Amino acid sequence: MILPIVAYGDPVLRKIGKDIDKDYPNLEELIENMTDTMHNAKGVGLAAPQVGKSIRLFIIDASPFEENEELEEDERAFLKDFKGVFINPKIIEEDGGEWAFSEGCLSIPNINEDIFREEQIDIEYMDENFQIHKNTLNGLAARIFQHEYDHIEGVLFTDKLSTLKKRLLKKKLANISKGNIDVAYRMKFPLNKK
Repeated sequence: MILPIVAYGDPVLRKIGKDIDKDYPNLEELIENMTDTMHNAKGVGLAAPQVGKSIRLFIIDASPFEENEELEEDERAFLKDFKGVFINPKIIEEDGGEWAFSEGCLSIPNINEDIFREEQIDIEYMDENFQIHKNTLNGLAARIFQHEYDHIEGVLFTDKLSTLKKRLLKKKLANISKGNIDVAYRMKFPLNKK
């Protein structure tokens, strides 16, 4: 089932998510619905807060980047298969120097800005079967993970912008909160009075 994506301005996007365990109600269904929702919106990641759940869970499917010819061939090959469920994830270490890349967000449609993030991260997480994994991610895979991880920490990519950039985007962000925006997927707007 395709769920509505929570829009900028909703308080759930600012909450720090809670850890979950195997007994979290309807977890398998939630993961399936989040996957359908992400693919329907043509996203590469979706965090539980974006569908109204303040828990430490997100999904990633970076396969659309396989077609990005600006990326090195080996990175495209890695991103083709970089997909999964990340439960109670942790970033153990960030390293490698910051680099900029234009990011967007399904909860903040039609806004893309260059965001600086560390190039390499060491992570730990559980998959949908609650098996523990430890990995090192680089480049775009690290960035996607960091973006989704920020969501479960109550942080949005716009928080990382300069004060001037935030001021310039203020009206656009207010319009998103009010639902004054055209998107090709279902959204839940916090300030829409309709």
